[in-house]
This record gives sequence, structure tokens and C-alpha cells, in this order.
Amino acid sequence: MEFIQIFVDYAIFLFDYLLHLDQHLAALVAQYGVWIYVIMFAIVFAETGLVVTPFLPGDSLLFAAGTLAAVSALDLSTLLILLSIAAILGDAVNYAIGRYAGPRVFRGEATQGFWGKILNREHLNRAHEFFERDGGKAVVMARFAPIVRTFVPFVAGAGAMTYSKFAFYNVTGGIFWVVVCTGGGYAFGNVPIVKANFSLVIIGIIVISLIPMALELFRHQRMRLD
Repeated sequence: MEFIQIFVDYAIFLFDYLLHLDQHLAALVAQYGVWIYVIMFAIVFAETGLVVTPFLPGDSLLFAAGTLAAVSALDLSTLLILLSIAAILGDAVNYAIGRYAGPRVFRGEATQGFWGKILNREHLNRAHEFFERDGGKAVVMARFAPIVRTFVPFVAGAGAMTYSKFAFYNVTGGIFWVVVCTGGGYAFGNVPIVKANFSLVIIGIIVISLIPMALELFRHQRMRLD
């Protein structure tokens, strides 16, 4: 019971942190100065590069950083360069982890019995076919889908997507994601109505981020039914 309570308390803290990220980030800037760039670099890298940290803020962090850049609390050019590098490196590491671990997970005793239905080698082959056919679109679109963007590079690596193709869309998607989200915060984050309803804006960003992926899944589902 104590463990459950700790987990619930942490979940509430994390949710509150995400909803009031503008306030927390401003406090961190005041406390750590230029080291905030290192902190944000690490967060973006971990959120995109480590399979076990999909809960870290991504879109909302970039938007809040852009908001602070608009009032000169942070430097916009530094943000765009550093966070783009973090996003690109994160996906590259995630791909490498998937490329190394994926084939080992989908073979041997792990693929027998109950786990065989989940970790089926055929699923890996299908992943390879998908990423060779539509992988570029998936890698770019996943950038704007919280949680999904943490797993897509891993699956692309496990499915042995051609690295040159992955690298091109990784760089393209990483830069585009950072510029759009940070630029959005820079342009609109300090508009009075946005600033007064920042928590609702963050929820809206998350929902909007999921729409393209949902539409793509719906399109594929319709194609299968047809």
C-alpha cells in the first residue's frame, strides 16, 4: 500500500508539473542560470532516446522554453540548436538500442508459449516492411505524438529500417519538431489569454499532437477493411 501511495503521489506531482511547466521552468532558469540549457538538453534527449522515459515533457517543455525566450529569459537561437541536437541524438540512440536489442528479444525462449504470441518474429518482419515502405512518414509524425515518439525509433531499429533513410527523417523531424513547438511558444506563449490558461494550452498541445497519428491509424484501418 505504501508503494501505491508513493506512486500516486509521484503521478500527481508529475501531472501538476506538466500543467504548470511555465512556472517551474521559470523558477529553474532563475535558480540554475545557463545550466538550464544542459538540463533541457538532458530532458529532451532522455524523452526521445531512452525507451523507459516516455513520461518526460516534450512538446510542453519546448513550448514553455519558447515562451521564456520571448521575454529574453532564454536565448532562442541557443534553444533551437541545442534542443534540435538533443532530439536528433535521442532518436539515433533509441534506434541503436532497438537495432541491438530487438532481434535478441524476438528469438530464443522469449518467443515461446505466451510470449511467442506477443514477441512473434513475424511481427518483426512486418515492422521491417512497414518502415521500409512508410518509415519516413512515421518517424517525422511520431515527433509530434507524446509517448509514441519514444517508441517509434526503437521499433524502427528493431525492424532494421535502413539507417540512411532513418537518419534523414530523424534529422528532418527533429529540427521541424523543435522549431514548431519552440517557435509556437515564442510567438504565442505570452499572449494574455494563452498565458492565463497555460495548463489548458498544454493539454491542447498534447491533444493536437495526437491527431495526425490518430488520422493515419484511421486511414490504415480503412484501407485494411476495403
